[in-house]
Amino acid sequence: MQLTNQQVLPVEQSEVWAALNDIPLLQKCIPGCDTMTSIGPDTYEVGLLAAIGPVRARFKGKLFLEDIQPPNSYSLKFEGQGGAAGHGKGGAKVWLQSGGPSETVLHYSVSATVGGKLAQIGSRLVDMAAEKMAADFFAAFKVAVREKHPSAHTASQGGSEASEAAAGTQGEGVWQRLRSWFNRIFSSNKTT
Repeated sequence: MQLTNQQVLPVEQSEVWAALNDIPLLQKCIPGCDTMTSIGPDTYEVGLLAAIGPVRARFKGKLFLEDIQPPNSYSLKFEGQGGAAGHGKGGAKVWLQSGGPSETVLHYSVSATVGGKLAQIGSRLVDMAAEKMAADFFAAFKVAVREKHPSAHTASQGGSEASEAAAGTQGEGVWQRLRSWFNRIFSSNKTT
């Protein structure tokens, strides 16, 4: 399995780097992760519950950080056992690029192999599960970084977004705002 992508985060590079090295924050963002414990320098023991296609299992493994270049990049290796479900191992490269005063582009490239029952379910299902886990992780990571650095997120909003946030619509999604706008237009047309 190969997975390469990038995410744009609305905070400075040093803040993203700090979040990438904040173990409780990472544990909270990794889907199904219930333990992440330091067992040595840049070495962690990880436990998580994962579903890959029809196979659902509890995995225990180790995560090793290598080639650490603060605040720009690091590599990691991982290996895990899921009992009868099988095993997996692989690596990832994560690197950061400044996208402006309050924006960072996080690039990542992951490769992994699986064995046992996991290998029997097919690479397509494994790839789909990996993509979903990555998407879920980065959605949670963006939220966690924004919560940790709310002033950076507020400063990066444009003029109209900032005024909408001040009016209390910040929590609304785009579709809710459009629906509200259309309702106001059509309800004002009915009264005339």
